[in-house]
Amino acid sequence: MNGLETILLRNRLASAGFAPSVFHYPSMQAALPEVTAALAAHARALGGPVHLVGHSLGGLVIFETFETQGDLPPGRIVLLGSPVQGSRAARALAEWSFGSQLLGRLAATELTREKGRAWRWPREIGLIAGSRSAGMGRIFAELPEPNDGTVSVDETRLAGATEHRVLDVSHTGMLLSSRVAASAGAFLSHGRFPA
Repeated sequence: MNGLETILLRNRLASAGFAPSVFHYPSMQAALPEVTAALAAHARALGGPVHLVGHSLGGLVIFETFETQGDLPPGRIVLLGSPVQGSRAARALAEWSFGSQLLGRLAATELTREKGRAWRWPREIGLIAGSRSAGMGRIFAELPEPNDGTVSVDETRLAGATEHRVLDVSHTGMLLSSRVAASAGAFLSHGRFPA
C-alpha cells in the first residue's frame, strides 16, 4: 500500500496533536527481518517518544519489530485489525494455486501461521478489532463471528495487551472511521481507550 489509504486516519491524528509519519515497506517482496530493521531505524530517526499505529499486516510488523529489535524509543502502540494470532482468510487463500503470490512474500509468511503471541514489553499496547462483517476475507474462508470481513475478533486478541476494543467497523472501514481515529488518539495520549 502506498499510504493513501491512511490519509483520513493520519489527518485525524494530526488534528489531535500528533505528527504522523508514514513508514513504507515492500510487502510483496520483502522478508520480515529487513522490514523490522527498517522500521526500527525509522523510529529511532524520529526521536522519542514515537507512538506506532499499524493496520492489519502493519501491526504484525510492529509486533515483530519489538520481538527482534532493541533500543526503540518510548511510546504507545495501537494495532488496527491486526491478526496477531494468524489469519484464517490468509491461510485459505494461500491454499489456492496462486494464493501465496497474491498475498506477497511477507503476508504469506506472517499471516498464514497460527501464532501463540503474547505482549511481553513494558509499554502500553491497545488493539482495535472490527465487528462489521464486510470484506474480501469472507470469500476465502468461513470466519467465526464476530469479524470485520477479513479478520475475526479472536485473531486480534493478544495476551498481555493493555486493552482490546471491538468497534462496529469493517477491516478497511476502520481506516476511514472517525471513532477508530478518536479511540487510537485517546490511547496514544492516555494509554486507555475512551469509555
